[in-house]
Amino acid sequence: MTPATSSVSQPPLNTELPCTKEERRVELYNGNDVPTDPRFVNENTDLGTLNLNWREVDLPQKERTKHVHGLHPYLGKFIPQMVEVFLRKYFRAGQTVFDPFAGSGTTLIQSSELGIHSVGCDISAFNVLLANSKAKTYVMEEVEKDVYDILAKTRAISEPSLFESGSKTDPGEDTGNAYLQSWYAPQALRELLLYRNLIPNYRNQDILKIILSRSARSARLTTHFDLDFPKKPQTEPYYCCKHGRICTPVTTAFKFLQRYSRDTIKRIKQFSHCREDVDLRVIHGDSRFVNPGKIDGVITSPPYVGLIDYHEQHRYAYELLGLKDRSSDEIGPAFKGSSKAAKREYRQLISEVFINSLKYMPSGAPLIVIAGDRHSLYPTIAKTCNLEEVFVIKRHVNRRTGRRSGEFFESVFIWRK
Repeated sequence: MTPATSSVSQPPLNTELPCTKEERRVELYNGNDVPTDPRFVNENTDLGTLNLNWREVDLPQKERTKHVHGLHPYLGKFIPQMVEVFLRKYFRAGQTVFDPFAGSGTTLIQSSELGIHSVGCDISAFNVLLANSKAKTYVMEEVEKDVYDILAKTRAISEPSLFESGSKTDPGEDTGNAYLQSWYAPQALRELLLYRNLIPNYRNQDILKIILSRSARSARLTTHFDLDFPKKPQTEPYYCCKHGRICTPVTTAFKFLQRYSRDTIKRIKQFSHCREDVDLRVIHGDSRFVNPGKIDGVITSPPYVGLIDYHEQHRYAYELLGLKDRSSDEIGPAFKGSSKAAKREYRQLISEVFINSLKYMPSGAPLIVIAGDRHSLYPTIAKTCNLEEVFVIKRHVNRRTGRRSGEFFESVFIWRK
């Protein structure tokens, strides 16, 4: 493909030579250089014509993070348009889709837009909280009242001029929590704790917890460009490669509580206008053993072996909210690496999840798995589960940001029971 700024024609692709990154992208288009519009996919769409290599111009960030899909940052989630393609291809309104690795709830939320019932399961308490917060049907007047009332009370109590040491409203600087003490400036931590301690007074507690968590993520003592993978607290001014200047660490949290309160209300309202009246359940448990009930198929994106510690990415939420940590039960976490033993365990556990899911699906039902399979583990997993391969689509993930902006490819495995 000739770059737009060049007037020199490129030589034809020589398959005997190593492909460049750009040539590799072109190969993935399956002869169709027009990215797929999910809205026009239906049960008769030929899988071979799908082009899932969306660029920013094809699928802007505001569409990938539309309404509640962007309620809280989450590493490793797939985009709703990917889910929509396969929901439209394989599911009808009134059927039920299961996601055994529900994560932030992308499959469940997108299903509700199309009138498809859904069940999700996740081992992470925070993921279940997040998915449930997105999925709940709210009375907007009550939500707005709760969100703005707790914000006003937090501000009134946390104003330095109104602060009295040892008062009943003072959460205290000594929380006894080493993580919170090291990752937050004193005023930021005070504001977060005040907000947290007020939450039990309100009806819509889950959504207030999500606002608190999102604010806590941004209020940490870390650099602006490393919110995804901070290694240690940043307490001194630093050169910020994101802003191209010297920046200082965050010292307060209230501005984030304000910002995300407004954004949360906006997103919930947007979703309320496009969701259908469907059954949507989120199970907190181990997907190898849960009973999702009768389902018509699976769409999921399992954790990639040795890549992300899913509990650790939301550590601030676990510490602030006192959520139970079940990181030892994660499949393929980064802390276990990608050794031969880790990959062997990963294959076994993923297979057990799929075998359990198959118990509740009719013969011929689809199982669609989106995975970065650089270790070629999934063909063996399919054989272990006695799944029939229908199609495999290679996809270039070209909209990654921040410290995760490098080249990345993933596969969409379309299997049938």
